[in-house]
Amino acid sequence: MKYLLLITHNQQTRNAWQNMSEAERELGLKAHAALGDELAETGELIVSEALADQSRGKRVLVKNGRVTTTDGPFPEVKEYLAGFYLIECDGIDSAVAHAARIPEAAFGQVEVRPVLGTGATGR
Repeated sequence: MKYLLLITHNQQTRNAWQNMSEAERELGLKAHAALGDELAETGELIVSEALADQSRGKRVLVKNGRVTTTDGPFPEVKEYLAGFYLIECDGIDSAVAHAARIPEAAFGQVEVRPVLGTGATGR
């Protein structure tokens, strides 16, 4: 089964990372690298990426066939996606165990979501 481990940030998590010492930030980055390496070695990692700051994003709206965009950052958004791991593992318990190793989990900012297969209805 595939799972998406979603890492979200908000002002609190951003402040926490910014207030860490260089050594603490380095430990967090090493934890991400170690998790990625381990998941790759076991064949569970499909892809993992950090995302650019939301200020570099665009929102897209199509209304009456007309495309409009809005530049970030998006102030009404309290939490935003900062990165993700797409993994394939035996089940939700395994996915949760992997998610618990993500440094942001200490702030309650990691969500585990099953990925619906091709043709799935979501029911």
